[in-house]
Amino acid sequence: MTAAARILPYEHMPCTAHIIQRSITVSLANSGFDSVLAKCRKIVGHFKHSPANLAELNADQKARGQKEEPLTQDVSTRWNSTLEMIQHMKRDQAPINATLDHQQDKLVMLKQAEWDKIQRLGVLLEPCRYVTELLGGEAYVSCSMVLPALCHLLKNMEVSEEDPAYIVKFKDKFKDDLASRQEHLNHAWLKIATALDPRFKDLKSLPKTERDEVWTTLGAMVREKSPRRSQTSENGPPKKKMTLLLLGSDSESEEEVQPDRAIHRYRAEPTIDMTDCPLQWWSSHVGAHEELAQLALQYLAAPTSSVPCERLFSVAGHIVNKKRAALLSENLNKLVCLSNWLGEE
Repeated sequence: MTAAARILPYEHMPCTAHIIQRSITVSLANSGFDSVLAKCRKIVGHFKHSPANLAELNADQKARGQKEEPLTQDVSTRWNSTLEMIQHMKRDQAPINATLDHQQDKLVMLKQAEWDKIQRLGVLLEPCRYVTELLGGEAYVSCSMVLPALCHLLKNMEVSEEDPAYIVKFKDKFKDDLASRQEHLNHAWLKIATALDPRFKDLKSLPKTERDEVWTTLGAMVREKSPRRSQTSENGPPKKKMTLLLLGSDSESEEEVQPDRAIHRYRAEPTIDMTDCPLQWWSSHVGAHEELAQLALQYLAAPTSSVPCERLFSVAGHIVNKKRAALLSENLNKLVCLSNWLGEE
C-alpha cells in the first residue's frame, strides 16, 4: 500500500504514529528490558488464562479498597499495550504479590530492582503514548502537530547524568531509530502545515536555520496561487497614466516595502491558545488573510496518521462477518455511519 501510494501523483503522508511505535519496539528489544518484560507477561498470563486465579486477584483488590480490574497483556501489534501492562502491574503490585503467595505458585516474582526498572520504563513510554494518541485523533487538526510532537519526544529522550545504563541505551536507540524513520516523512508538507497553524507559527519546533526557508517557500506559494495580472493593453499603457507612477513612487523613502505583505501580516498576528481550533481561526480571519486561507485549508486538512482509517476498517470488519457476508455495499455504508454516529453520542 505504501509503495502504491508513492507511485500515485499525490502527496504521500506516512503514518507518524506507526513510526513512533516501531521506534519503541526496536528500542525495547535493544535496551535490556526483555527479561523483566518476559516475567511480567508470565505473571499476567497466569491470571488472564485462569478465571479462578483472576477471581482471587479481584477479591484481594476489593479487600484492599482497589478497583477490581484484570491485568493487561501486551501485544506487539497493539500500540501502548506494554505501557498499560506495566502500569497495571505497578498499581496492583500488592494484590499480585499477596495472591501469588497465597497460591504458592512457582512463578518468579519481580525483584525490587525490576519493579524500579519497569517504573522508569513507564516514565519513558508515557510521552510516547500521549503523542501517539494526539496524532491519531480525527476530530481536530493533527498535521501541524507532527513536528512539535516529535520535538517534544526528542526532548524527553535527552540523556541525563542520573539515568542508568539501560535507560541511556533505550534513549539513544530511540533517537537513532526515530531519526532514520523521520527521513521518510513529508517534511516539506509538515513544515508548511506547522507555519499555517496559528498555534505553532513561531516554528520553535524547527532549527533557527530552517525557519526563514519555510516562510520563503510559503511566500512563493502565495505568489504562485494568486499571480499578478497585468491590466495593460497590447499597445502599452496610455501616456497620461504613466505619469501617475511617479506620484506613487517611494524609491526615496527610508523604509523598504516588504515583498510578501501577506506573510508579514500573518506573522504579526498573535498566536492562539493550544485549545483553540486553527480552522475556526482561519474562518474568522479569511478576510484579512485571503491568500493564505486557501493554503491553510489545503494543508491543515491532511491527516497525519492512518489511525482513523484503521478504526473504520475495524468497524467494517466487525459488521461484515461470516454470517453477514451477503450485505449490500449500500447497507454496509449505512451501518458504518450509524456505528460512528451512535459512538459519538
